[in-house]
Amino acid sequence: MAKTQISIRLETKEKELLDQYSLFTNRTQTDVLRELIRSLKRRMPKA
Repeated sequence: MAKTQISIRLETKEKELLDQYSLFTNRTQTDVLRELIRSLKRRMPKA
């Protein structure tokens, strides 16, 4: 599977929350963000 790199700008509080959540769940930030992005599909109306 091809991979694409993106960059995002976060507020300091958002980055701190991502840092804390990643440590708490013992997961990488990339893994956490991928899961969140994949969860968007469940929130989309079915076509």
